[in-house]
Amino acid sequence: MKDCRRFYIDGNWVRPTHEHEFAVINPANEEPIATISLGSAADVDQAVATAKKAFDSYSETTVDQRRGFLRRIIEVYQSKADEMAETISLEMGAPLAISRAAQVGSGLAHFTEIVKVLEHFKFEEIHGTTLLRKEPIGVCGLITPWNWPMNQIAAKVAPALAAGCTMVLKPSELAPLSAYLFAQILHEAGLPAGVFNMVNGDGPTVGAAISSHPDVAMVSFTGSTRAGVAVATASAPTVKRVTQELGGKSANIILDDADFTSAVKEGVQACFRNTGQSCNAPTRMLVPRSRIADVSAIAKQTAEDTQVGDPFTKGTNIGPLASKAQFDKVELLINKGIAEGAKLIAGGPGRPEGLTKGYFAKPTVFIEVRNNMTIAREEIFGPVLVIIPYEDDDDAVRIANDTPYGLSGFVTSGDLERARRVAKRIRSGNVHINGARPDFGGCFGGYKQSGNGREWGEAGLEEFLELKAVFGYSSLPK
Repeated sequence: MKDCRRFYIDGNWVRPTHEHEFAVINPANEEPIATISLGSAADVDQAVATAKKAFDSYSETTVDQRRGFLRRIIEVYQSKADEMAETISLEMGAPLAISRAAQVGSGLAHFTEIVKVLEHFKFEEIHGTTLLRKEPIGVCGLITPWNWPMNQIAAKVAPALAAGCTMVLKPSELAPLSAYLFAQILHEAGLPAGVFNMVNGDGPTVGAAISSHPDVAMVSFTGSTRAGVAVATASAPTVKRVTQELGGKSANIILDDADFTSAVKEGVQACFRNTGQSCNAPTRMLVPRSRIADVSAIAKQTAEDTQVGDPFTKGTNIGPLASKAQFDKVELLINKGIAEGAKLIAGGPGRPEGLTKGYFAKPTVFIEVRNNMTIAREEIFGPVLVIIPYEDDDDAVRIANDTPYGLSGFVTSGDLERARRVAKRIRSGNVHINGARPDFGGCFGGYKQSGNGREWGEAGLEEFLELKAVFGYSSLPK
């Protein structure tokens, strides 16, 4: 049992204002692995005051100084990569191989990318006689989820530091141990006291206190659409900037000229990756109606070949869902799909055979799904794939866009130009053509109820900056 009851404020580990202990559970065996404290509004006040004080000096650091801090963070982060991977696997259940390569790797990629951005980013430009100056926005509240803990923390902290902002982080109380280690990394890297602060807690208390705090200039939130609405509502009276990366129900369009064997197999595996707990997962597979039989056979076999088990066992493809609440939600929606008439061809309710403890779900595939069914509308956030038939390219695009979400999309075709045409018609913040991996130099964010604002790379840095025009700065137009 780890003791992680202190908060990181002003470069020190401090006791909470009020004791409120919370057990962190290993989802693979349902046993407690650590104790944290749930913070209060008073703890947020202390952290924000510290960040506000530190902003005066940190906002005036040079780009070279900030680049130096970021490089040192990268060095320390890399030295603790194995510990970080094991911590993530323990707290939220990702298989160790995925934690090492993707969970830890994505966090490192965001820091590496932002260092590259700082090498060319222009914080000041002259337009005529006017200086356009990009300045750090101020104290930032960062609220992150449990499903990709280091990816989401790094995607916010790295650009905030690069911009010259100070911050208060509230990680998920379900997976806070990686954030605890991350705070230790920043401390060891020599980041000035007060620039980065961390207060553990739940959304209704600490999250709400950060969102409504008058001295927080910006809130960057990742989580459910429901919680995002609450953050935006709490932030509105102080008219602060709010960026949100929320839910998704991404369509994976497989066109009729694709290699169906590989496209379907890769699509199923992508849906199940991280136990389906990715907001951009391709959870709706759209296929030509004439190919349903072939697609069903491939998808069924792929699901049945997926190894579910302990995250630390070699060969495990997917681990447990991150919590009992998530397990119960996935079970509820699987049963809802059956009740509404979708045909189950793999998986279903209950734990996989041989697993009697832990929040393990069966890799599940539905066919004969209509796009108005609950399982095609709601974000399930588990290893559940729905397969929906379409008539032609126009029908596929219509179905893909018929969703309240717009985070990601996927298109596979043997004709690249055709795939490009379809990709441009999908109403989502990013689209993957022919299995393309994410590009951390690109951007990430959604349309519609998938959020607003962008993360990653230069676009992510821009979110933490205010644009100031200084008129008459230059006597001669340039």
